Amino acid sequence: MSDYRTVASDIVAKALALGATDAECTVSAGTEFSANVRLREIDQLKEAGSRGAGVRVLIGRRTGSATTSDLTREGLDRMVRAALDNAGVTTDDPFAGLPTECGSLDADLALYSPEVAALSAAWKIEQARVAEETALSADPRIANSEGASFDTYLSERAFANSRGFVGGYRSSSCSMSVVPVAKDGDKMERDYWYTIARTPARLDPAVEVGKRAAARVVRRLGSRKPPTRKAPVVFEPRVARSLLANLFEAVSGDSIYRQSSFLNGRLGERVASERVTVFDDPTIPGLFGSYPFDDEGVSARKKIVVENGVLRTYLHNTYTAKKLETVTTGNAGRGLAGNAYVDHGNFYLSAGELTPEKIISQTGDGLYVTELLGQGVNIVNGDYSRGAAGLWIENGELAYPVSEITIAGNLAQMFREIDAIGNDLVFQGSIAAPTIRIGEMTVSGT
Repeated sequence: MSDYRTVASDIVAKALALGATDAECTVSAGTEFSANVRLREIDQLKEAGSRGAGVRVLIGRRTGSATTSDLTREGLDRMVRAALDNAGVTTDDPFAGLPTECGSLDADLALYSPEVAALSAAWKIEQARVAEETALSADPRIANSEGASFDTYLSERAFANSRGFVGGYRSSSCSMSVVPVAKDGDKMERDYWYTIARTPARLDPAVEVGKRAAARVVRRLGSRKPPTRKAPVVFEPRVARSLLANLFEAVSGDSIYRQSSFLNGRLGERVASERVTVFDDPTIPGLFGSYPFDDEGVSARKKIVVENGVLRTYLHNTYTAKKLETVTTGNAGRGLAGNAYVDHGNFYLSAGELTPEKIISQTGDGLYVTELLGQGVNIVNGDYSRGAAGLWIENGELAYPVSEITIAGNLAQMFREIDAIGNDLVFQGSIAAPTIRIGEMTVSGT
């Protein structure tokens, strides 16, 4: 890692020496492994590595960037000169610039586990085999599979800029998934389950992954369409987090300065049920949205985005903050080069006190959503319409599977009508939510 930090610092120094007034550089490297098993046989094995560098330079308020996978001195020199050439032909942007305050969180975020690197290929293949075999053996109606996989990823990242910041960190991940296919008569259904963690010790056992996937696919058999009506809608955690992704897009500084968000101009106002508190927190150890500094070298920090239903902050990088005459919230994301975008850390809805079973039992009649389809979300005005599948709730119990339905509403109203939040918050990625219930949506079936 120290070598990559040195490379990044040297690239910044080279850019300044050649005429840049400011510069920032990212260097990254990664290795990935994937073992795929289908119908008890190895279907595919893949191992790959990559590394590269990217630089962004400023000449006054003009910016240019370039990337390379050639980390020799000659390759890096060509990259810097290409970025300067690009800056020379761009126009001034009055909001271009680097952050005024840089830093890194001084804490162990447990982003890297050497145990991931030590896993043998044979062990990874066996985990995928066990997960699929467990699913295939769980029910005679499960006669097919789209496969199971075990994947690992190891990466290093270093960043430096001309404001004196140099930092870097390593990260690791491992995951396992299985996708069984069940058949009843001439009808087939598929579903999946997965587990993901920074370290193997935090993965669910392969047997448990297979059992969960099997139970999910079998309960989808015999699905039908409910009648079109307005009804309460319960989102299981796996799909509830998509609503948090919609909320993130709505509070992103990119959407706000472009005036393309239904939450534009709503700071300090109630935008959701008082039950709703949403955090953006990249400082939680071991999670996938955690980082010591963002991709502009700004120290990670926890933010309350929505507090008891009141919108407290938008999320910014340096550029969007300047556009809106405020300060960055440390939410810059970036590839190897180019301008930063607004990204999130661990973006999550705070858990409630009710169990999922209690929420269902209190629902009466309604829809329990386990899958969402399509992209029918308009962040500009909040209109929401997506295909869905799940289970119909009758008299507070899961009664029968439903599919080929549409749920519709408006995000502004949906967040205000969240009337129950579960206690089952689990992070399986950088966006997370527990079970939630929205008091009323339009469910279109037959």
